Amino acid sequence: MNKPEEIQLLKGGKLLPLMEEFYTLQGEGFHMGEAAYFVRIGGCDVGCAWCDSKESWNAEIFPPVPVENVVKNALKYNSRNVVVTGGEPSMYPLDYFTLKIHENGLRCAVETSGAYRLTGNWDWICLSPKKNSPPQKAIYPRTDELKVIIQKEADFEWAEKNAALVSDECHLFLQPEWSVSKQILPVIAEYVMEHPKWRISLQAHKYIGIP
Repeated sequence: MNKPEEIQLLKGGKLLPLMEEFYTLQGEGFHMGEAAYFVRIGGCDVGCAWCDSKESWNAEIFPPVPVENVVKNALKYNSRNVVVTGGEPSMYPLDYFTLKIHENGLRCAVETSGAYRLTGNWDWICLSPKKNSPPQKAIYPRTDELKVIIQKEADFEWAEKNAALVSDECHLFLQPEWSVSKQILPVIAEYVMEHPKWRISLQAHKYIGIP
């Protein structure tokens, strides 16, 4: 395939810059503990200083992979759940991806900062908003799960600002930033007890020692 053909397929969402794909347990948020096939797409310009997958930022180092290949790999495992993460998945057209996922009887979830317009037909949308690149307004009504990373006490204000924009059915989570989790977790616990609409999300996969 020559470069122009590759670019055309990439822009149409039939190819995606795949960083990695693996079968594991969901470690965070509402679906914590559930088995799922994870698809990490390369490319992100949000630039969080505490990002634990900075190697995903440069999409050019990850060769574009046909969506059909990803679906075929996901079907090898017992779980019907596919989780798309990044990087920042909303940088790419994902209608074709979710179409192929559903055609094969799988369910698809996405975790996104919402920095770009999210395409695709998703069974679950987890919005993890970042201050330095706030979400597009259109994603808030679609959000099933709001997961806000808390690094310092001032981040609670950002969490509440986003919580005011999602629907009443959206599940609200506060998650400690991993490098300061021991210090900030007691503060989050106290906040949740005072504001019980929130729940705590922990990065359980890091405690278990799985991807």
